[in-house]
Amino acid sequence: MPDVFADLVGQDEAVVDLRRAAAAAAAVLRAGAADRAPALLTAGAAETAGAAESAGPAGAAEPGGVDPSAGMTHAWIFTGPPGSGRSVAARAFAAALQCVHGTGCGECPGCHTTMGGTHADVRLVVPEGLSISVNEMRALVLRAASTPSGGRWQVVVIEDADRLTEAAGNALLKAIEEPPPRTVFLLCAPSTHPDDISVTIRSRCRVVPLRQPPADAVAEVLARRDGIAPDVARWAAAAAQGHVGRARRLARDPEARKRREAVLAVPRRLTGVGAAFDAASALIEAAEAEAEASVTAADATERAALETALGAGGTGRGAAGAIRGAAGQLKELEKRQKSRATRAQRDALDRALVDLAGFYRDALTMALRAPVAPVHTDTAALAGAGAQKWDAEGSLRRLEAVLACRAAIETNVKPRIAVEAMMLALWKG
Repeated sequence: MPDVFADLVGQDEAVVDLRRAAAAAAAVLRAGAADRAPALLTAGAAETAGAAESAGPAGAAEPGGVDPSAGMTHAWIFTGPPGSGRSVAARAFAAALQCVHGTGCGECPGCHTTMGGTHADVRLVVPEGLSISVNEMRALVLRAASTPSGGRWQVVVIEDADRLTEAAGNALLKAIEEPPPRTVFLLCAPSTHPDDISVTIRSRCRVVPLRQPPADAVAEVLARRDGIAPDVARWAAAAAQGHVGRARRLARDPEARKRREAVLAVPRRLTGVGAAFDAASALIEAAEAEAEASVTAADATERAALETALGAGGTGRGAAGAIRGAAGQLKELEKRQKSRATRAQRDALDRALVDLAGFYRDALTMALRAPVAPVHTDTAALAGAGAQKWDAEGSLRRLEAVLACRAAIETNVKPRIAVEAMMLALWKG
């Protein structure tokens, strides 16, 4: 059975560092040094811990020559482009910390329960809405301060830590500055830029940079793990531009392939101003439909569960009054669900924009006659025709328009306005 790092595609250097840190964490426990964990897991060590020897000096080496503090710290940030495997790396490291062998063997109960999301000492925060609130973070920090029930580590994994509100970031910072003895924080963010993670939090964490995995590595894992035909896996890996999750979706979901084809048909639809606005509407409506399909079932289940918990359907005395008094809780649920729907719509739209950017990137490389393979092999002929029509400068302007649209949406410009501006820019060239 493969170990917990098997699905971390194309990140060999990061895996070496994480294995070393997991072994050092296990050595801490074996040496009985858990009471000194704050001294071992220092922020100063995190800044310079590029190798096993970079952590603080506390803790004596084991007879086998392993320094219990080497390579380990109490707070980590996993950075990298979308699809690089930030959350995969964080979960795999969490499993390695809970592994009874300290290696992430993939076979012991600690590895199984962590990777399955059921380990009592691993708390996973996956923001469904646009941000992570301060109340959510305070509750999480409070729970994370408890002693590990399994006797190893209390691990907090925060996916998309760039969505922390300022107040939530401050609550997390206090916990990272004064960490409980056996608590480890694992944050995932696109980069260490202040727009993604605060400077003070970053200064107290060790950074694990991940790179965009090569298409060959993505294709290999799709074929090995998911049983996808090698030729389909290679096509999906190239079309997804190294994004493992998107590649799997393209390889297995016919609807995802249809949406991609519709996006890649946009360049030849831009024949005038009216066509540009029509294309923008079609793109927005497709993203809305995809988002609605992804959240409708979950919304209905959550509402039904809350209403039942509040007494809906009850016939006893006071049942009607209880459900009337629950309006505030239902309103709060609707607010969270609306935020989740907005996030799902923006994610769906961003996937479409990434595909469109790949098309104009192909046109640009063809115009420059660069010796690189196209991202979208099935539209290479269309990209080549565009390259001849627009030349390199025109292709670059169009690519920049798509990237500017993505950036505008990230800064909360209304998606429809941003997409309409992009379509006009693509038509004008």
